[in-house]
Amino acid sequence: MSQESTARTGRTRLATPPVFMYHSISPSRLPDPHRLRVHPDRLDRHLGLLRRLGLRGVSLSELLRAGERGEARRLVGLTFDDGYTDYLEHALPALQRHGMSSTLYVVAGGLGGTNEWDDGPRLGLLDADQVRAVAAAGQEVGSHTMTHPHLRGVGADSLVEEISGSREVLQDVLQTGVASFCYPYGEFDEAATGAVRASGYDHGCVIGDYDPGDRFTLPRCYISPRDTPAHLVARMVRHSLRLGLRGRR
Repeated sequence: MSQESTARTGRTRLATPPVFMYHSISPSRLPDPHRLRVHPDRLDRHLGLLRRLGLRGVSLSELLRAGERGEARRLVGLTFDDGYTDYLEHALPALQRHGMSSTLYVVAGGLGGTNEWDDGPRLGLLDADQVRAVAAAGQEVGSHTMTHPHLRGVGADSLVEEISGSREVLQDVLQTGVASFCYPYGEFDEAATGAVRASGYDHGCVIGDYDPGDRFTLPRCYISPRDTPAHLVARMVRHSLRLGLRGRR
């Protein structure tokens, strides 16, 4: 079996470039107790830094495809969780200005609603037409389950509903395949990762866990509301160091 084929089974550790995790992109001054809101000007500075460093932000699927070709050295992954409406208003224009792409993870059961899984403030979620607009703009749409639950320890029937069911909803909305999955809160166990593989996704991502670090538990770097361009550089260095330490185990 080739290295690429082995990697696609999801059992092999992958040494991917850093993947940055954003949520809401908004100039709002509402309370942000969960530290999810990055100001659009700050995102613009982050993307500008990547360009100055000779890096290009891409969707997670594009990053993995480039890695399989040995062409990911000058790439980083850009992901946005939850599918907030401010992605269309603020994140997408910034990505387009800088010639970059991303993966937007949508809570399929909440289309057109709000983030009911949080205790506030309430933020609007993209509806089906807006999700289609994101895809039409060249961005990847991935699944963030049906209702944004904690998946660790969940029973088999609920896993199917949340993981496979969300893929079916989004594929119906987009009329195309959905390859990428994101675990809410970054939480996973063997049953959850098995359900993601069985549901037909190509890969899945978590947050800061580097173990097992395979195709269905890809680590990402959380970006906070106060992260400066210097913080991004530090996160990229830390990512490389953690991969190096993991490789020597």
